[in-house]
Amino acid sequence: MIYEQMKTAIDELIEASKERIKPCDILVIGCSTSEIKGECIGTASSEEAAKQVMDALLPKVKEYGLFLAVQCCEHLNRSLVVEKECMEHYGLNEVWVCPQLHAGGAMAMQAMSRFKNPVMVEDLKAKASLGIDIGGTFIGMHLHPVVVPIHAQTRKIGSANITMARTRPKYVGGPRAAYDANIMQ
Repeated sequence: MIYEQMKTAIDELIEASKERIKPCDILVIGCSTSEIKGECIGTASSEEAAKQVMDALLPKVKEYGLFLAVQCCEHLNRSLVVEKECMEHYGLNEVWVCPQLHAGGAMAMQAMSRFKNPVMVEDLKAKASLGIDIGGTFIGMHLHPVVVPIHAQTRKIGSANITMARTRPKYVGGPRAAYDANIMQ
């Protein structure tokens, strides 16, 4: 069930964002596997739930040439696991820590084991173009302003609430400014 819900959710996010996304954009995910299981965040991490979420995510990320950034929990100051190529591409700051089940979380552990060349970074400098928050993990700090919520049909992964977003450029100017309507979709 978790895999199917996540697959549907990522399909909905890509569909709602496909006019704006491009290769090397960052998709950030924060995921409480405890919440997926119906438990309180940070109390019942599940490697199996993380595996199912990652199994659904990785093919879409690869298909669109995106970078995936997996946010750790608050015990690691919400640092993230990214591919080294992403760190170098965006000039991110590497930090030295190894995620564990109860300090970083099961999703971060999955990323460390499944990414080609994983590194830990302090933050994304608000460079992420897409985001998925499973279980109220607060990923907003990693998204590039302006954040546009995606009102998808998928509202839960397991027992966890899910919210998704994409970004768009900021409006600037004033009454005399003209805007390209295609960008704002």
